[in-house]
Amino acid sequence: MPTKPKLGQNFLNDAQAIDRIANSLGDVAGRTVVEIGPGAGAITGALAARAGHVVAVELDHELALHLQMQFPADKVTVIEQDVLHFDFAAASAAAGERLKVVGNLPYYITSQILLRLAASSASLDRAILMVQREVADRITSGPGSRDYGLLSVTVQMYGPCENLFTLPPESFTPPPDVHSTVFRWRFEPRFVELGLDEKSFLPFVRKAFHQKRKTLANNLRATGLTPAAVTAALERAGIESHARAEALPIEALAALWHSLQDFEPGIAADRA
Repeated sequence: MPTKPKLGQNFLNDAQAIDRIANSLGDVAGRTVVEIGPGAGAITGALAARAGHVVAVELDHELALHLQMQFPADKVTVIEQDVLHFDFAAASAAAGERLKVVGNLPYYITSQILLRLAASSASLDRAILMVQREVADRITSGPGSRDYGLLSVTVQMYGPCENLFTLPPESFTPPPDVHSTVFRWRFEPRFVELGLDEKSFLPFVRKAFHQKRKTLANNLRATGLTPAAVTAALERAGIESHARAEALPIEALAALWHSLQDFEPGIAADRA
């Protein structure tokens, strides 16, 4: 089928890769799988052959009609909708289980979709997602690496991620200008484990990573925190005064957030 570049449509044409993506979900017999952006249905067919039911969320009207004609309704439900508005909680309740998700994410809204999935994490079990290689490297990287940053911490706060494999442009029609990486995301949010408030910790992390060339202390002082509070909190958390955010694991960032609450209660949240 013809593609629409403005919707970021690049259809996967690699049969081996399609099987690898479907198999990466694990055993889905009798389970409900949500597919984000099924396009022409290449991955949809592999999922339908393995899962109990597939919910295919497709924005493009013509593709949605094509999918409805291609697959039986008792195996595949096609939802013509922007995935950013899709109700994962309702779909999970209807299925009576946490959902598995698959998606070849459009590059231009990758971050928005990731945040949507994170916000729906209570309804999700795991996701197998394909994104631009550079984005996958940022998502899955650890502290101290060049790619580690705000996106890494934000996504990993909702569960562990791992890169699975990378595909060249010729695996798609039309070929994109970049390589694409498939990664696995297990939804196991860490906020309760680390004693964190989700609504204030994530804005705090954004400020911590605001300018990568600046030290963590300078970034925090720029939010209005007093130098004395920042210095004391870093010392309490066991973090060197010249450290940068990209050198710190999530546990250290959590410890610093707690320390800031102790020295100036509420200020880390209020000014982040």
